[in-house]
Amino acid sequence: MSTTALPGKQRIDSIDLLRGFVMIIMALDHVRDFFHIAAVTGNPTDMNTTTPVLFFTRWITHFCAPVFVFLTGTGAFLAGRKMSKRELSAFLFKRGLWLIAIELVIMNFIFSFNPHYSIVAVQVIWVIGWSLVILSVLHWLPLRVLLIIGLVLVLGHNLLDRFDAQPGHQVLWWAFLHQQFFDIVSPDHTIFVLYPLIPWPGILLLGYCMGSLFTKEFDPVKRRKWLLKGGMLITLAFFVLRWINIYGDAAVWTTQRNGVYTVLSFFNVTKYPPSLLFLCMTLGPALIALWALETAKGKWKNFVVVYGRVPMFYYLIHFFLIHFICMIIFFSNGHTLTEGAKGFFWFRPDDFGYSLGGVYLIWAALVLSLYPLCKRYSEYKASHTQWWLSYL
Repeated sequence: MSTTALPGKQRIDSIDLLRGFVMIIMALDHVRDFFHIAAVTGNPTDMNTTTPVLFFTRWITHFCAPVFVFLTGTGAFLAGRKMSKRELSAFLFKRGLWLIAIELVIMNFIFSFNPHYSIVAVQVIWVIGWSLVILSVLHWLPLRVLLIIGLVLVLGHNLLDRFDAQPGHQVLWWAFLHQQFFDIVSPDHTIFVLYPLIPWPGILLLGYCMGSLFTKEFDPVKRRKWLLKGGMLITLAFFVLRWINIYGDAAVWTTQRNGVYTVLSFFNVTKYPPSLLFLCMTLGPALIALWALETAKGKWKNFVVVYGRVPMFYYLIHFFLIHFICMIIFFSNGHTLTEGAKGFFWFRPDDFGYSLGGVYLIWAALVLSLYPLCKRYSEYKASHTQWWLSYL
């Protein structure tokens, strides 16, 4: 097992590298949200209006949330190896509540810059928080039972699609569980459920179970074999189930105006909530990547791994910086506070933005500019043991 020894701590490089890749790619989607000319008025997965490059720009970022949640479960298992069951329960419960608070208070402000919190969105940090709270109770169960629960949630949750309500007829509790939607709770406040809870706890549970493959006692040759076979089987399952077009995603693929767009339709699976096919499409290649990254070599590893070691720190900083830069450009163009204080993203007009080329340039500049800060914090975190470091 490839590890890099840092002062006082050890990390598993393959896990940190994969997490680092998804953190870097994740920033592309957020930069697109704020800086692409059609981000507010268009949909990159709409077959009638998208282009192959725009579709790919959105599609590649689909890997980020499921892989990050999956690896959060793996990290929870490895952290639990150094704690008693009771200590792990307390840690997971407190960390889960902390993440929920971050989502509601910090991320909603960074996302909107609206001090009135007129729109409260619950997103990926929210579901990770609740998933950790659930794991704080379930981790007492045998690993095989957790594996079964995780598989049931991931494989079977699309059966709940039949209970989804039509727009305007949905209750809030069902939205939190399974169906994305807006709900106006008062004249001045709206709740946006972007990430319904199911099946995210199942993904985290499966990642938790996979953590057992990364213990010192487990044969690394056997682990790599399992990762490769598992990744290939899950990826193959995606192609087979998607081709059959019967189960696994509420949105079926259809023949489009040419072969390229038919292929795009094939890969255009549902993220909110993540369908079985969405998870097969992303987690299958993720396992293959873990297999490959265990033996990866090159100086590039030293760059990517930094982002994977400080994911929450990077997540908060990069999102704030994106919105802050957008606000600076907004005011530099002569706009006023009154003009900017409206909509979901304050200081981001619907007609503002650049081409995809500009988006990619801003993304690259953002990631590179954050490297020194992330590296310094990574080194500090590796050589210090303050309690708050495990929460950021």
